[in-house]
Parts: sequence; structure tokens; C-alpha cells
Amino acid sequence: MSATRKICTIEELLAFRDEARRAGCAVVHCHGCFDIVHPGHIHHLEYARSIGDMLIVSVSADTHVNKGVNRPLIPDDLRARSLAALECVDAVYLNEMPTAVELLEKLRPDIFVKGREYEKSTDARFIRERETVERAGGRVVFSGGEVVYSSTALIDSLASTSRFDNEKLQRLVDRYSLTPDVLARIVDSFDGLKIVVAGDYILDRYHFCEALGLAGEAPVMSLRSIRRCEYDGGAGVIARHLAALGVQTTLVSNWADDEHSTHAERRLQAAGVTLRGLTTRRDTVVKERYLVEENKVLRVEEGAPAAMDVQAQRRFAETLLDVAGDADAVILADFGYGALGDSVCDIVMPALRAASKFVSADISGSQSNMLKFRGANLITPTEREARQTVSDFAGGLGAVVSNLLRKCDAREAMITLGRQGLLAYQQPTMTTDDGRLLSDYVPALSKHSIDPLGCGDALLATATAARAAGASLVAAALLGAYAAAVEVNEVGNVPVSSHRLLDLIGSTEASAEDLRLAV
Repeated sequence: MSATRKICTIEELLAFRDEARRAGCAVVHCHGCFDIVHPGHIHHLEYARSIGDMLIVSVSADTHVNKGVNRPLIPDDLRARSLAALECVDAVYLNEMPTAVELLEKLRPDIFVKGREYEKSTDARFIRERETVERAGGRVVFSGGEVVYSSTALIDSLASTSRFDNEKLQRLVDRYSLTPDVLARIVDSFDGLKIVVAGDYILDRYHFCEALGLAGEAPVMSLRSIRRCEYDGGAGVIARHLAALGVQTTLVSNWADDEHSTHAERRLQAAGVTLRGLTTRRDTVVKERYLVEENKVLRVEEGAPAAMDVQAQRRFAETLLDVAGDADAVILADFGYGALGDSVCDIVMPALRAASKFVSADISGSQSNMLKFRGANLITPTEREARQTVSDFAGGLGAVVSNLLRKCDAREAMITLGRQGLLAYQQPTMTTDDGRLLSDYVPALSKHSIDPLGCGDALLATATAARAAGASLVAAALLGAYAAAVEVNEVGNVPVSSHRLLDLIGSTEASAEDLRLAV
């Protein structure tokens, strides 16, 4: 039988089993990810076939392989075909469920074979699988561990897996039908949306310098200033991204009574951003960055966190809730400088949730805490921020995010991974056997990085606009990744416009088509 014919639908699989039973044959079943089939897998499957008459192998679908950013490395249809090509395998089934329990209930194999490492396992998923097999009269057998390999270890040992990114992107696009036309329609729907942004305004100032060498009086680098540029940062640039995408945007912030704030307000209003909030700071937070060519050599911060008093916090919260009344979404961005204190969030979060507002939230820096945004619909921390929030620096990322969503009482998360892209997680719409999150990986869409500043802000703004427009989480994540790819190729915080976003989407599609033709 050809490898392709061995890959069965559930109806074909059950018919195959019934035929084997009528012939008095013992049906053996193995289940797993099988990402990069290695000698350990071969030994496991050959052993399973040797103790029965027909071997059925089920393969976990991509959506349910939560083993990290590069997992699965091989897409599910190719993993299924690799297994079907093995002589010892009689039938292969691509399992779209999070565990094998549902399949085991239907298949009722005589023998279910797992690796030796499961013999004393207390994993709730495996226990349910074992109980399902034994309840139907089957038995669970553990294969030997004489040949020890690990797909995870093999993948981790690869110098680079980035060459697989184009194929992963194309499969994501095909799986969810996220063609350029579909994405363009989502971007077009941004026009007319109303989104409120609340958080700290920061002024990002870049000093472009020439390196003169070491200074004579001390072993420090000597620089000559060539020019200086100022960019709106913090919640300010999130608002500017939204305005550039065609969204009616309001920014609520704790403004300062100084010249920097005056100029910033003029720039933002000229960009189409409506400004609200309170003047509670003595000075604007300024982050000075010194660059030689495009390399940052030093950052100096001016301005410290300035907490508002109780009355000011109450007024700030009331202002935010007032402008959020007719908004399609609210973005809360805490940079740790006092705009979104705990008391403000204690007032705002329950009210926004009661009003069924779509709320996305993000943090930046060690002075902010994601848990204050309890009840947000979407959170977008980096992996490090997610791990810091739940104090878990060694666990699997899926478990970390599950814990984070539980503590934040949130349904969705986009975990940014820098040059590796992002993972979009969402709670299943129905309770699954193991309660695991649904996840999709979006690779980084730019192979070059000029300046990573503001990429997370571009992603947050674009993804929120997409969700507010009714797009799926995966579509929002993909559009957010495109926005980040536009931003990373700019020096400084430059707002991402809808035109630039669509231009990149079109050029990426052209590149993907070239790849398909080449293959």
C-alpha cells in the first residue's frame, strides 16, 4: 500500500479496524507528535507492530503541539506522510483533538503502546488515555528505551531553523485563508474604528554621533554629536500607530507641565490624535539614546516614576471611562511611570469589563505589573515579562502562558519572542480533555533588524485594531507581526501607516509565490 493511501479518515480507520477484528487480528495503536522521525521512534513503532497484527499510528495536529517556538518543526501532513512510509505502520491518522482520548474511545485498540518514560507517569492526559483503553478491555504496554533520542533535543541542536519560516508562514496563511486580499479588507475596516489608548507618554530622543575613539582623560568612548531626532514614545507612539492606520484615536495620559509635553501634544494633535488626561507630572520622561551609525552605545533616562494622589487617580480613571464609553477598544500600556497605577486599574478594569469593552494590555520595564490588568481580553508581553509575572523561568512556555492567563483572567495572549516571532495563545472555546491552550506560531517577518524599538507597540496597536474590527486572533497576530516588521526596519519610533503595512503584505506574498515556484 502506498504511503498516501495509508493516511486515513476516521471512517476509513474504523472500517480498517473492523476488518482486522473480523479476521481475528490484534489492533495496536501508538500516538504522538513524531516531529523529526528518529531511530528511537523507529524502535518504538517496530516494537509496537511486533506485539500485534495491525499498527495504527495517530499524529498530533500542529495546533496541539505546544513544545516551544520551533515546534512542530515539521508540519503535521508531512509528519503523517513520513510515518506512513514506514513498513511497520499499517495506517496513519491525523488527530485534530488535543489528546488521544476521543480517538481511543472510537478505536478501542487491543493494545495501546507508549514509551517507557510513561510507565510511572502521573500526567493527567496520559492517565485519561490509559483509563479509556482499559475501560474498553484493551491494555497499555510500554516499549523499551534501548534506543534513546529526542525530537526536542535534535531540533534544539540545529544551528538555525529560520529557513523553515517561509513554509511555516505559508501554511499559516493557507490554514486560516489569510490571503493578502483578506488581510487588506481587515486593514480597510480600521477606518472608522474608535480606540482609546491610556498610559505613560515618553519622549524618545536619538543622538546620532561619530565615534572619535577613547577619551584622553579616561578609558571611555568619545563621541561627536552630528544630529538629534525626537520621537513620540510610550503610549504616545501606540496612539500614533493607530491614527496612521486610520483609527479615530484618543490618548489619555498624565501630561507634564513643561516644554517637551507642549511640543508632544502639538505633534500628536497634528497626527489626528485626540488628547485627554491630567497634568500631574513636573517633567516629561525622556529616554536619550546615543548611536554610532545604527548601533546604540548608551541610554540615559530623565524623569522618574511619579505616582498620582488619590484624587488625581480617581479623576484620571473617570476621564478614561468617559472617553471609552463609545470606543470599540481600549489599550492600556503601562511603562511604569505613574499613569496606570494600581488604584486606577482597580477602578477601570471592572467597569470596562462590565461594559463589554475589548481591552488589550501590555507592560514594559520592571516597574510595571501585568496582573493589574485582570480581566483584559488580550495581553501582549514578551516571554521574559510573562515568566517574570508568574515567577516561572524554567517551565514550558505553554504552561507559563496558561498560568499567566489564569492569573490575569484573560482569554488571549500574544507572546513576543524577538527575532523568533511570536506565539498567539487562546483559551479553547470549549473545555478540552487536558485544558491545554490553542496556539499558533507566527515567524518574524523581517530577516533584518535596524532598530527593534517600538516593534511591540506597533504589534499591540495593529493587533488590537484587527480584533476590534472582528478579525480572528491569528489574523490579528499576523497583521501585528507585519506591523512589527515594518517598524524594525526604521530608526526610531516611526508610526506604521496602513499603506506601508499593505505594501509589505503584498511583497511578502510575492516572495512566498517565488518560493513555491522554486520548490
